[in-house]
Amino acid sequence: MTQWYTRAAAKGVVISGQLWQPNRLLRMSTNCNNDNTNNHDDLDSIFKQKRILRTQVRKTLKAIDPSLRSQQDNAIQDIILGAPWFKSSLRLCAYISCSALREVDTFKLLSQILQPPPSGGKKLYVPRVEDKNSNMRMLNVSRIDDLVANSMNILEPDPVDADGNAREDVLQANEPVDILLLPGLAFDKSGRRLGRGGGYYDTFLKNYQDLAETQNWKQPLLVALSYSQQILDDGVIPVTSTDVLVDALVSPEGVIPISSAAFNRMDI
Repeated sequence: MTQWYTRAAAKGVVISGQLWQPNRLLRMSTNCNNDNTNNHDDLDSIFKQKRILRTQVRKTLKAIDPSLRSQQDNAIQDIILGAPWFKSSLRLCAYISCSALREVDTFKLLSQILQPPPSGGKKLYVPRVEDKNSNMRMLNVSRIDDLVANSMNILEPDPVDADGNAREDVLQANEPVDILLLPGLAFDKSGRRLGRGGGYYDTFLKNYQDLAETQNWKQPLLVALSYSQQILDDGVIPVTSTDVLVDALVSPEGVIPISSAAFNRMDI
């Protein structure tokens, strides 16, 4: 297993035996240089670092033995299904896993959520990509059969249900969600998340957090599902001011709370 784990080297990052040398990890802060040219150069550097890291992580994920991947999928989903913080949730958003993207599988989770009470009965919202401009909605579904393959062969809900009624958009719902279960390419234990570069989740999460603040709702827990190989050392993942941090990770080894909200609400 050790060969699969991503780790930081003294002057670089070793991923599956390959050395990735960041020029420097740039962090956006309130006291950053106001010069537009420098800011543009900084962002270009960060985006380049992210592209390099995505390539390396994809190679690592591709190299995972299918049987090991399946074991990790089951372990992660079983941990979530057995967790008190999940059992007590009433409304949540969750991604629909895509095996071609080598995402942690969620179909056991989704099937359980969509069961009638007492085993299920939660209200579920799942993503639907609207365009190529980072616009994504989370729409309510009540059955697995509500999902259809899009042009990328990724399952998502139709905007209307079988009766022709528009599905409820979580951004227009009258009640808050408790949890958002998130995908990603890589994560660290400080809450950084490396997505696939489209900006869909960061855009949606910022919009939902703004809504929750406006409505005076408790912010939902942002919980990322991660294979062991996707958890990198702190500081390896470069971030910008638009990157949203997660509250907790769930890996085959267990739940990793990160934010104070996660420690308080997960009771770990």
